[in-house]
Amino acid sequence: MGNKVHIAGTGVISAIGMNLAQNLSSLAAGRTGIGAIRRLPTVHQADFPSGEIALSNEELQEKCGWHSYPKNSISRTAMLGFLAAKEAVDAAGLSLPDMAGDRLRCGFISATSVGGMDLTEDFFPAFIQNPATGGSLRQVRQHECGAVTNHIANALNPGNWTYTTTISTACSSAANAIMLGARMIKAGILDVALAGGADALSRFTLNGFNTLMILDHEPCQPFDRQRRGLNLGEGAGYLLLVSDTVKEQYGLSAKVRVTGYANANDAHHQTASSPDGAGSYLAMKDALAISGLQPADIQYINLHGTGTQNNDASESTAIRRLFTEGLPRLSTTKGFTGHTLAACGGIEAAYSVASLERQCLYPGLRITQPVIEEPGVMVSSFEEGVSLKNILSNSFGFGGNCSSLIFSVS
Repeated sequence: MGNKVHIAGTGVISAIGMNLAQNLSSLAAGRTGIGAIRRLPTVHQADFPSGEIALSNEELQEKCGWHSYPKNSISRTAMLGFLAAKEAVDAAGLSLPDMAGDRLRCGFISATSVGGMDLTEDFFPAFIQNPATGGSLRQVRQHECGAVTNHIANALNPGNWTYTTTISTACSSAANAIMLGARMIKAGILDVALAGGADALSRFTLNGFNTLMILDHEPCQPFDRQRRGLNLGEGAGYLLLVSDTVKEQYGLSAKVRVTGYANANDAHHQTASSPDGAGSYLAMKDALAISGLQPADIQYINLHGTGTQNNDASESTAIRRLFTEGLPRLSTTKGFTGHTLAACGGIEAAYSVASLERQCLYPGLRITQPVIEEPGVMVSSFEEGVSLKNILSNSFGFGGNCSSLIFSVS
């Protein structure tokens, strides 16, 4: 149980960049990816801004190099996930097949909520119109969440995985994937874990959140008193986690570790967070206990911060309850990317790792009347040269499924 968990590589694709470098450039410049929906065919294109990735499915398929597949036969979620996961592996300078050849135990733990819903949505209208010939069954075969995991796994490291699994716990999914990967390495079950999540925009998601009446008709204002709701987004984020042995064996210069993690469920409501922040408080508290850190050791929290009235109030209440000796710096990056659902924990984990590596903080956008009023707490502009040792990243999902991760400088 004594293994440390090192982060050897990170990968991200979102509305503000096709890779990690582009994402970080946009965060530093305050350049949002929230705008009008253009790609997704929906009656709500003019109603709800979103963090939509500019590339079409055909362009994503070309970028993946998946030339042999028929057009419109691969879920958008799988393509986004593959690009981010591959970047994480490439950033480490490692080869998954080579590591498997070295008899290392490699795991792929991938999260999604939407799965292949985008293909299912395209299948059924044609099928209903003409059941005999309408639609292609290869689209339906990619509907379930595990099909996305399998597609990415087979493309990255065919036949060489010791362990693969799929996690779907709504908006905490990718954080839970990273937590499981870290636990398995720490326990000596895996040597390497590629963990994170991916979700694509779909009409199902947009219509569902619209039914809940928590979508913003304007660019969102998370953690602002004038917040009206969230903007949906799409993307993927993955971390390549390795053990002490792998770090030493391959001479990796991993500078950041996963030191804390926890999941708690307040079971308050199907979609709403508990008003007193019970689940988020327990997740943060238990993550600190596992890391061996005190609240005062955390310099920055990447907030879940969706922009809904309920979520931001609940999270801020939990933070005040835990950080009684003084609040760390706070911001949420969902004003840049939108809420990417199952992917957000992976994307924001990658941002947190980059903050530690670069000793910088990224701002929340469009905050004019902050929920947290203490001067100097909310990050309002890009900051360099800060002193960061430990960062807490929050991801809270429907059903009260709350997860927190702690990243620390090695």
